Amino acid sequence: MEFSKKLQQLPTQFFAALVQKVNLALEEGRDVINLGQGNPDQPTPIHIIQTLQEAAENPQNHKYSPFRGLAELRQAAADFYQREYQVELNPDTEVAILGGTKIGLVELPLAVLNPGDTMLLPDPGYPDYLSGVVLGDVNFEVMPLFAENDFLPDYHALPDEVKEKAKLLYLNYPNNPTGGTASLAFFEETVRFAKEHNIIVSHDFAYGAIGFDGNKPVSFLQAKGAKEVGVEMYTLSKTYNMAGWRIGFAVGNAEIIAAINLIQDHLFCSQFPAIQQAAAVALTASQQCADELRATYERRRNVLIEEARRIGWHVTAPKGSFFAWLPVPLGYTSEQFADLLLEKADIAVAAGNGFGQYGEGYVRVGLLVSEERLREAIHRIEQLQLFKR
Repeated sequence: MEFSKKLQQLPTQFFAALVQKVNLALEEGRDVINLGQGNPDQPTPIHIIQTLQEAAENPQNHKYSPFRGLAELRQAAADFYQREYQVELNPDTEVAILGGTKIGLVELPLAVLNPGDTMLLPDPGYPDYLSGVVLGDVNFEVMPLFAENDFLPDYHALPDEVKEKAKLLYLNYPNNPTGGTASLAFFEETVRFAKEHNIIVSHDFAYGAIGFDGNKPVSFLQAKGAKEVGVEMYTLSKTYNMAGWRIGFAVGNAEIIAAINLIQDHLFCSQFPAIQQAAAVALTASQQCADELRATYERRRNVLIEEARRIGWHVTAPKGSFFAWLPVPLGYTSEQFADLLLEKADIAVAAGNGFGQYGEGYVRVGLLVSEERLREAIHRIEQLQLFKR
């Protein structure tokens, strides 16, 4: 048997290759500090777990879920957006339940584009955006993200022919992998750009709860006219440490939400109702757990940046997300530096070129180990004498 041509065209799973390298080192008995992962290291808050446990005992939840998800979760998502961002949503027409937002991001091109259409992707960007490109049989153009522009795309720099043929645009702030954030003014510019060129916008808001230095990340839907041109995808994976639960939602433009719901009618039968009920509690109960988690990541960020600067590594502190985007030393490519750290210091980081051609020259570091392990990681790097104070 041969895999279909479509499967053969799919990009190599970048993170799978990284995990394989780390596992080989662990099998050799090495003490690897894994800063390359994007997997939250803290447990799901207990009140969410208890809701799942109780809901799982209810026989009514052992049946199929409604195709479009539970009404209480859609209402909870709408209430969450009203409370957190002062954005009004119709839970019946402007919310779609997702089995994690990766599903929404990969399936959206299949739902709103035709084969041969063009979408715009940030570079560097989340590698799995490319999966939707291949499965949707569409083309893509990249929007380079540069430090000098705060890792925001410059719409004016895009060639006219690219602007005219583009039909779908992906954004992600706080950004993976750069840790950059977007302002309301930038999102308003995005709305104007989308309207001018008739482009659908999808904002990946996975790290929406993780902003630093007292700055709360802005929702794309807070921009005037945003619901006229696009949707936002919100996952519970990062805000509530529910990565393995696979639950999230898309919100915004009713026609795009309808397209997402329709394609999901043919692919899924929503999520286990008990998970949906637990997700609804996560969104509507006290948000102290989310506040405490953000504070944890900020403390870790501060330790990482302080220690890196101490050894002469000239780095910029991320403004959000749980990643830091750090330049590699002179004389190394991203991959060479990542391999060196794993081989000589037992430290795993994600090479920047895995996030696109404009990621070359950086590595992504996750704030997903303790402050003590972050200090130890920088101490090990210090021993390599790659930086001058």
